[in-house]
Amino acid sequence: MNTFNDFKSFNNYIGLAAPLNNDIDVGTYPEKTRLKSEAVYIDFYRISFKTNYINPDLPSYDPKHPNPITAVFFNSPGNLYEWDLTEKFEGYYLQLSKDLIDKNRYLFKNYLEYGEHEALYLTKEEEEEFIRLYQFLLKHYQKNLKENNVLLASVNLILNMVESYYKRQFETEVKLYNPIVSEFQQLLRDYYNGRIEGVPSVNYFANKMNLTPNYLGDVLKTYTHKSAIETIHEHIANSAKKLLLESDLTNAEIAFELGFDYPNYFAKFFKKKTQLTPKQFRMRQKLTNS
Repeated sequence: MNTFNDFKSFNNYIGLAAPLNNDIDVGTYPEKTRLKSEAVYIDFYRISFKTNYINPDLPSYDPKHPNPITAVFFNSPGNLYEWDLTEKFEGYYLQLSKDLIDKNRYLFKNYLEYGEHEALYLTKEEEEEFIRLYQFLLKHYQKNLKENNVLLASVNLILNMVESYYKRQFETEVKLYNPIVSEFQQLLRDYYNGRIEGVPSVNYFANKMNLTPNYLGDVLKTYTHKSAIETIHEHIANSAKKLLLESDLTNAEIAFELGFDYPNYFAKFFKKKTQLTPKQFRMRQKLTNS
């Protein structure tokens, strides 16, 4: 398996121009680009704006009508990528080093860690705006500026515009995202009916749904106005209340029933959510009902 820790080696692998900067690399996809690759590990962030793009692995692909699409895709460190494309494509790419993001945390956006199957689909107006932004960045990049201020400002503008485009997509594509919300809510309800694997996490549900945690979280935030972890914790707290009121289980037994490794972790969690210890909650409800 190939591992690419820098732009130069990866660009050479897929047929892109050599980078001019170790932290920011921007360019256009040439006519001859590697269309097929076994799994590779890319240890930096990539944003790819692709036009005339046909990929059989995308959810929107229709083998009877393989119409080319225009979309923005993301690759992030820590993930494997492989591809097998049928046709050449056009567009722009932007590559950012982990070091650049670490030193300029304002640049980081949740979508930078989305998966390739969680693409951004642009309106015609957004597509034209995106091209103008890329062309401006590419123009200044090719001057090989010693000062990175213009490059950073341009990158920041692109990243913020993509974030606004995603918000538009989340809010307008209701038919696409309502099933995601419904599936998450059903999985959450069903969690304690099966084999318990500890306290449920966002990663657990994202893996079940074949989504990245950041993508799932952003969809849920848009439609429920709560983060994924808030929703999970609210469900656990409600389950705990039900067990405290409707069973004779001890606090320790309830803790283990809900996936907590230690009863004191459960007690701290419950108090944080309700401002009462499990014992106080039980006693208060008994006094209320007496």
